[in-house]
Amino acid sequence: MDSATDNRSISSSPTWLLAVARRFVDTLFPPQCLKCRALVDTPGTLCADCWREVTFIAPPFCAACGTPFAHETGPDAFCGACLKESPPYGRARAVFVYTDASRDLVLRFKHADATHAAAAFGKWLARAGSDLIAEADVLVPVPLHWTRLFRRRYNQSALLAQALGKETGLPVVERALTRRRATPSLGRLNRSARRRRLAGAIASGKMAQQVSGKRVLLIDDVLTTGETAAACIRPLTRAGATGVDVLTLARVVRTET
Repeated sequence: MDSATDNRSISSSPTWLLAVARRFVDTLFPPQCLKCRALVDTPGTLCADCWREVTFIAPPFCAACGTPFAHETGPDAFCGACLKESPPYGRARAVFVYTDASRDLVLRFKHADATHAAAAFGKWLARAGSDLIAEADVLVPVPLHWTRLFRRRYNQSALLAQALGKETGLPVVERALTRRRATPSLGRLNRSARRRRLAGAIASGKMAQQVSGKRVLLIDDVLTTGETAAACIRPLTRAGATGVDVLTLARVVRTET
């Protein structure tokens, strides 16, 4: 064997070993659907049945808040809610609609230590938020209060931000915000009740100076009324952020009446 062949063999061996190791791991721990845990061919995916059940968001949607439209309305159309009152953020996008079918996917990641899903969610976020990512300078996760972080052991929004950062190369500033006061669960509360409960709860963190002069992409797991985002945007703006968009894994979609 000549030296050129030796060099080719040496340079290709890490890739070969990695492929063998991956097959070995897949044999011991077969990849499972992120939602129902049925066996799938590729790690970090949904099985065919769960894929059909989850309502992924794609155009057409509101140019501001990202609420999906039932019919094509043009790229710059706004929903009724945004026409009535502009949201506190620049734009918001989400991967899928928060429904009965997708709730388990979110809650397992948020409360049941399914942190292995973060890598897949990072890829999904990169696709869903491509227009926001193109203009963003930094990623900032919504913070948890230290007591909740102690109980849960991780901040799901920070995991999403880190996974998205790996996909996009955007820096993550985890301590740009801090939650000064623990807030009870916001589930089932309307917008005004959420606003009262969040008043003064979120403030600039130790690394807030890193958002000065930057366009921020705020990362969270679920967008409901937008009040959590608003509570984050105020200190980010005071810290010098030039604009704030929001990207979440899921979003609640309410039928307009």
